[in-house]
Amino acid sequence: MYLILLHLTAVLSISFSYASDCGCHLNRNSQCSNEEPHNKYSKTFNEGGDGEVKTCTTFDKSDMVLIEAASFEMGTDKPVFESDHEGPVRNVSVDSFYLDKYEVSNGKFNEFVQKTGYKTEAEQFGDSFIFEMLVPESEREKYKDFRAVQAPWWIKMKGVTWNHPEGEGSTIDDRLDHPVIHVSWTDAKKYCEFVAKRLPTEAEWEMACRAGLRQKLYPWGNKLNPKGEHWANIWQGDFPLTNTAEDGYLSTAPVDSFPPNKFGLHHMAGNVWEWTQDNWLNDLDAKVKKGGSYLCHESYCWRYRCAARSFNTKDSSAGNLGFRCAGDVK
Repeated sequence: MYLILLHLTAVLSISFSYASDCGCHLNRNSQCSNEEPHNKYSKTFNEGGDGEVKTCTTFDKSDMVLIEAASFEMGTDKPVFESDHEGPVRNVSVDSFYLDKYEVSNGKFNEFVQKTGYKTEAEQFGDSFIFEMLVPESEREKYKDFRAVQAPWWIKMKGVTWNHPEGEGSTIDDRLDHPVIHVSWTDAKKYCEFVAKRLPTEAEWEMACRAGLRQKLYPWGNKLNPKGEHWANIWQGDFPLTNTAEDGYLSTAPVDSFPPNKFGLHHMAGNVWEWTQDNWLNDLDAKVKKGGSYLCHESYCWRYRCAARSFNTKDSSAGNLGFRCAGDVK
């Protein structure tokens, strides 16, 4: 039974001590206290095959928004996390482009897999990172030696994949409209290429997030809960000990839920982190991600702001990491 169906106002508790790192930079090579060998990644795993799979030559624009060329103020002069290089504010010009209204869903990714036989990197490695609260309390103790050292609420669990997001026995059958998770940057890129799209650049993503609003914190303005309503799927309560799920979700939410921004884009804040094209600084193996996730909270990981940014290595995957696609105007 998917844990999101638990009573929405339930207060869930986790008992463990935690370090100062929220785990936003959690990468596949993050050290666990007792690392167990995983299946070795083979670069040739997805090359070749019994038959040729043809990708699309043009992309479907029906669930995309055309964002016209413009200049905007990217970044912030009031950074929350200096180490994330959120600033300074600078004027950036972006050409016209298309962007998906929604994060790529389990249903859409499943169609891709059914047509191509694609195996994600989590499937090849044999594991992925899952948030402890999504593991039955009675089973958490056995994973005490498989936690990220700097973020012990993250468990590196065998058998966790995009279609088994909580491990063996879990399913996506009741959440095909939720964002696909446990996908690496490479996985996201392969999907985008198959549908004749691409990942957005960081500048494109941030301009789309701001939707014409100048230097506002969130896609809709500066107030987190306008009119007393929730506008994003983020953490409520005391991270990482208690999540009251006041916004209706303990984990991911459907990709078309919560109000869109002025460009008609859903979940540009919260729900799942979204991969972008850009390298993190000069590291070719690390990629920028934007938007924060359902695990973000102002007291600890205030990264669902438009200017906020983080990164993971290209082969990393986790239960709060997904993507949406962009397309060129031709």
